[in-house]
Amino acid sequence: MQGKPPREAEDNRSLAMATQGVNLEAESRVSRLAQLRKQVRSGTALIGAAAQFLLDPIVRALSLARIHPNALTTLGFALNIVAAVLFGKGSFFAAGLVVLAAGLFDMVDGRVARLTHRETPFGAFFDSVIDRYSDMALYMGLLVYYARGERFFYVVLVALVMAGSVMISYTRARAESLIPTCKVGFLERPERIVLIVIGGLWDRMAPVLWIIAVLSNITVVHRIHYTWRHTRKDMESAA
Repeated sequence: MQGKPPREAEDNRSLAMATQGVNLEAESRVSRLAQLRKQVRSGTALIGAAAQFLLDPIVRALSLARIHPNALTTLGFALNIVAAVLFGKGSFFAAGLVVLAAGLFDMVDGRVARLTHRETPFGAFFDSVIDRYSDMALYMGLLVYYARGERFFYVVLVALVMAGSVMISYTRARAESLIPTCKVGFLERPERIVLIVIGGLWDRMAPVLWIIAVLSNITVVHRIHYTWRHTRKDMESAA
């Protein structure tokens, strides 16, 4: 018996599924979204593997040199201060390169601590505090640059970026005193640093500041809502 033409068979399938209450368009969207997520995860895993491949020799060399992890953290901070001065002078490309170098120390200090068995609660605390100072230094450099150019609007924009960046860290720290974890949101410090580097190297700091200002404060709102839901759920469970 001869089969139906492909087009007719597809029409019959669509009609049958529609009769059964299946939304083919929604099904197709879900399938495409799942495929996209798979591709993103694969790409992210590939980037992570490449970064790990590049960082491993550096971490081993620093471990063999017996450099204290806190010294690496401090050196990264010093480089960020240099980058801040360069931002203040308007040397954005050079500043972007220095921020990139500082980010290297930020990525390896924790790994060196684990490899040399020097992980301590104070080390984690020190790293977190210095990271905040590093962020503030970079934004202060940008504030100086825009203030020197009398660009008041961008001074206010950088201030919003600073507030959002500080509040991202604060909301997580405060939330985790109430609930087990609060890592939600899509603009953590690594993403902000990458954006700053892009803004410096490609001279696109203005749009980068807009992105950080908007997304950092959205992340704060997201964490507030997440904490509210979890604390309310805990209260309902206890009632």
